[in-house]
Amino acid sequence: MFNRDYETMSSKERVKRTFGFEKCDRVPINYFANPTIHMKFAKAIGINDGDYEKVLDIIGVDFRGIGAGYNGPALFKQIDGLNVDPVYGFYTKLIYNESGYYHDFCNFPLQDADDDIIANFPVPNPDDFDYSNIENALDFYKDKSVHIGGAGTSDIINSTGRVMGMEETLVRLYNQDEAVLTYLDRRLSMELGVLERIMNKAKGKVDFLWLGEDLGTQIAPMISLDLYRKVFKPRHQKFIDFAKSYNLPIMIHTCGSSSWVYDDFIEMGINAVDTLQPEAKNMSPRYLKENFGGKLCFHGCISTAGVLTDGSANDVENTVKETIEIFRELNCYMLSPTHQIQDNTPVENVIAMYEAAHKYGRY
Repeated sequence: MFNRDYETMSSKERVKRTFGFEKCDRVPINYFANPTIHMKFAKAIGINDGDYEKVLDIIGVDFRGIGAGYNGPALFKQIDGLNVDPVYGFYTKLIYNESGYYHDFCNFPLQDADDDIIANFPVPNPDDFDYSNIENALDFYKDKSVHIGGAGTSDIINSTGRVMGMEETLVRLYNQDEAVLTYLDRRLSMELGVLERIMNKAKGKVDFLWLGEDLGTQIAPMISLDLYRKVFKPRHQKFIDFAKSYNLPIMIHTCGSSSWVYDDFIEMGINAVDTLQPEAKNMSPRYLKENFGGKLCFHGCISTAGVLTDGSANDVENTVKETIEIFRELNCYMLSPTHQIQDNTPVENVIAMYEAAHKYGRY
């Protein structure tokens, strides 16, 4: 089903060369899926128990993430019927729908809170995370491209919105509210502290740092470039400088219409951009190639809100083929869905995506 006889490189080498705009045996491949569609896909390719690692190996996923779980004291109140995140303190409720389920954010603890509560909202100590399995994980993934961080690392808007509500978050960021900025800096300092402790255990075996900040709606920026430069840029730069101190490339997740900030990303030292929703304004593969080709690598572009959910398997195959062809000459593309593959996605479309990745992704 997923013919990989042609492969001549390890995942580690393949992704490293792509970050360097060097030709590989094929485009690197990634995979994210909600639990319901993941189980359907896994069973369709013969993994009846849904074992995630087996699925990744079969379809040729090149990326693996490592991290440290929180094992410190409980910082946030438990509420019956809700889940609370032990690190960030946001609450979610399990909501079922006709396709599966999702976790809806609710009970925002910092909504309408006074400045003292906001500035001093609990933030874990980086020492209260479990780093004991880092070396074992790196040994297990020795041939894979291993990243630290993820789509939420260094994030300001979403991570604050989950505890404050999105409207109040955006207003307070626009006003450069002192209490919010104090809380942000404490939280981001914790994240940097965790990353630093992971790198101290990693002994040079990590391949890149993954950051994130959703900056656009489908049709326009979510904030102004001026606000990005005043509030976001100096805080993101700390993470970039940290990665550069270890000679790590950096990829940043940016949902929505986000290319308006990519020139700043390039100047800051970011190497790759992730998500790349092609239906959003100025985010099509061709636009990205024409405006940023040779300056950034691209990870994503296969839409979880478009062709994967609404198209046929043939549409998916053609989209994958076209996307790869647009970027082929630049040796800069990493194939991935734009987000978690959604539960209402036909399983045959998921199969078509990864079959096409191997069929058309060879260099």
